[in-house]
Amino acid sequence: MALPPDRPPREQPVARVGRAPMTVGRDRPGPAERKSLAPRSATITVMIRAVFAAAKSLKRDFGEVEHLQVSEKGPGDFVSRADIQAERTLRRELERTRPEYGFLGEEGGETKGDGRNRWIADPLDGTTNFLHGVPHFAISLGLERDGEVIAGVIYQPISDELFWAEKGNGAFIDTPNARSRRLRVSGRKDLARALVATGIPNIGRGGDHPAYLRKLEAVMAKTAGVRRWGSAALDLAFVAAGRYDAYFEYGLKPWDVAAGMLMVREAGGMMNDAAGNAYTLTSPSLLATNAGLRDAMVETLA
Repeated sequence: MALPPDRPPREQPVARVGRAPMTVGRDRPGPAERKSLAPRSATITVMIRAVFAAAKSLKRDFGEVEHLQVSEKGPGDFVSRADIQAERTLRRELERTRPEYGFLGEEGGETKGDGRNRWIADPLDGTTNFLHGVPHFAISLGLERDGEVIAGVIYQPISDELFWAEKGNGAFIDTPNARSRRLRVSGRKDLARALVATGIPNIGRGGDHPAYLRKLEAVMAKTAGVRRWGSAALDLAFVAAGRYDAYFEYGLKPWDVAAGMLMVREAGGMMNDAAGNAYTLTSPSLLATNAGLRDAMVETLA
């Protein structure tokens, strides 16, 4: 039966999560509360609105990446006008509703707050990708309370994928084609079928390169594949979403992992260091896995 002329046609079936077109993300003033299929606390809502506000300038600058004013902080470690502007926007938006909270950012350092609550932010995780026109970067924002991360948001502006989690309430993803889908780590237990992400030391990030290469060689010999995409926040979000089965890296900072570590845990995954010890924001190494692959990855990295 034909629909009446004043009724829009039914939407087509949505695509599977993770298959959104790689187009510049939409400008959104804030989370669409009425469309969310999972409850969002006031804290998560504040975080999402701040991240969306910061993403506007990143999307604009990414479209004109060749014109960015770039200064060099060190070999292979760049900071752009986009990083600084995005962090300023995050600070401004968060201070409007939580002025007493502290703030730790990659670019602007730390601002002391009430001693209990602290935002931990990376305004542009994947700066090198951004500066080279590679559409794989994100804004990462975590909330630490009494030394424990209790909420996290990771937003990829180009694919318009929003990952968010809150302690005890699970982890979720919103995409242009699916809303508030629960995140679950993969169920693979065979290392030979696992897809593993990593971060590789470079000229701007020191470390024992020969030792890392030995570990990478061991992982390559036992797994289905290794990926290095250049954004720790998205690597962790992808483990939480079951896209990667494991992820390991060395020498990360709190702003790289604060939001992502909570997402992995809330999606049923495990956060350890490379030796299998419990992970903290000061750990020198990171290993994110599902329960079935944790021991095999620890043994491989040993």
